[in-house]
Amino acid sequence: MKIGFIGLGNMGSAMARNLINAGHDLIVYNRTKSRAEELQRLGAKLADTPAAATAGVEALITMLADDRAVEAVTFEPGLTIESLPAGAAHISMSTISVALSRRLQKAHAEKHQTYVAAPVFGRPDAAAGAKLFIVAAGPTQQIEKCRSLFSAMGQKLFVVNEDAPAANLIKLSGNFLITTVIESLAEACALMRKSGVDPQKFLEVMTESLFAAPVYKNYGAMIAADKFEPVGFKMPLGFKDNRLVLAAAEEAAVPMPMASVVHDRFVAALAQGMENADWSAIAHIAYTSAGLSDGRKS
Repeated sequence: MKIGFIGLGNMGSAMARNLINAGHDLIVYNRTKSRAEELQRLGAKLADTPAAATAGVEALITMLADDRAVEAVTFEPGLTIESLPAGAAHISMSTISVALSRRLQKAHAEKHQTYVAAPVFGRPDAAAGAKLFIVAAGPTQQIEKCRSLFSAMGQKLFVVNEDAPAANLIKLSGNFLITTVIESLAEACALMRKSGVDPQKFLEVMTESLFAAPVYKNYGAMIAADKFEPVGFKMPLGFKDNRLVLAAAEEAAVPMPMASVVHDRFVAALAQGMENADWSAIAHIAYTSAGLSDGRKS
């Protein structure tokens, strides 16, 4: 397929590379041009503007940081919504608000284009290995038409329904669950350290009995060691997703007290200068709250 791809950060560049390797014809745009030039060497064509990356394509994929970035390439005069051909699809794989997804669905329908929300679960290493989990919602016929794209980027595709914002709500809620795992592991490991119990041994017991899921093993290892590298998902992005799930909950009149607790952890982490840390570093706040420093009693 002829694909436009906008957004070549750590996730997007790996996803675009996998599409090229699968034989798709890509034209790419990124605000930092050097990222696009790396893919040019693999056979991608470079576009000077978002609109140029969209003209004549069968589908446009956006993988951008937040609502503002998606709005900027979509709705500003002369950009993608104006140049995307009628009948073509905008596949938004970014983690964005339910409200923006709803707006995109309406705006593309008015232009006789289709809109598919397809956010992903997975860190950059999963993107590089085409091991993402992709959650898609939108017109069934369009999702099926683009299935080869999803197969090139991920290990499993979950199709929700034809209402595109549903996929975004699932993605935000999934990220909420991850942060509650991080918070609960942090609190438990702080208790272990303060009580003189090796948190690594605690983690071994938990992940080899009750909690064998990768999210417990992977984040648990970082939390038990109080080491949050390599950075796969920066703190401000995690904070953004937390705000978006709280906004969706407020709109639906659903109390989410745990999300509010996590919100305060993000605020504390950012206040302590952790904006370049992995989002799992909110766990360090539980240690400092318990009077622990670098894993030792203060």
